[in-house]
Amino acid sequence: MTNRVIATICDAVEEANAGHGGEDIWKKPLVSFIDAGDPALQSLNLSVSVSHFMPRDILPGAKSVVCYFIPFTERIITSNISGERASPEWARAYIETNALISRIGDTLEAVLARSGFSVGKIPATHNFDPEVLISDWSHRHLAAIAGLGAFGLNNMLITGEGCCGRFGSLVTDCPLESVKKTVAEKCLYKIDGSCGACVQRCVGGAYPEGGFDRFACYRICLENAEIHRDIGFADVCGKCLVGLPCSAKDPSARRRG
Repeated sequence: MTNRVIATICDAVEEANAGHGGEDIWKKPLVSFIDAGDPALQSLNLSVSVSHFMPRDILPGAKSVVCYFIPFTERIITSNISGERASPEWARAYIETNALISRIGDTLEAVLARSGFSVGKIPATHNFDPEVLISDWSHRHLAAIAGLGAFGLNNMLITGEGCCGRFGSLVTDCPLESVKKTVAEKCLYKIDGSCGACVQRCVGGAYPEGGFDRFACYRICLENAEIHRDIGFADVCGKCLVGLPCSAKDPSARRRG
């Protein structure tokens, strides 16, 4: 069943790309799993929110969490480098990827149901408290526990395919193979202080004195949503993700190699 879940996610991304007539939006996704009883999940109450859900809050009897990252292609990434506003390509990719994650959840639900298993789904975004801008289910932090990446200076997760893309996750009562992974540091700033470009690229002043002002960040996202309102609700920015050594790859791999 583990391989079937991975294949289902990969096939969904490939099919979505095919609908764009050769103008691919996404690269091959990365997929990993967490045992629903993994003690590491308790850390979410400290790193994200004291009320962060556990898998069995989403689905009683949960056995596994499916985590995946859908990386953007170079075309989408480079489109967002110039200027202070999110590019139309970046905004559209955000909206289309949210829809893709929803389809992946529905498809996995159908696939697992045929074998007698249930699924608990969580939206790709807009599942946060608007007053404090904190989510009780962080796809990014779950992906970190699943071994898909390590956090950079900008609080984004750097995977083997970089940090530009979208994370998704869901819960199931199907036991899936989870392998404990030790994720090496990937952020060049955290390794030796040699970068920090992500913070310098921020256009909203969201990183004051080494901290993170989520309200300043989201204010810029809402301004972009207004600019791109003709294509949907694209409350994104992404300037601190693009034009970096970690945008589309793990920049530490060469140093380790």
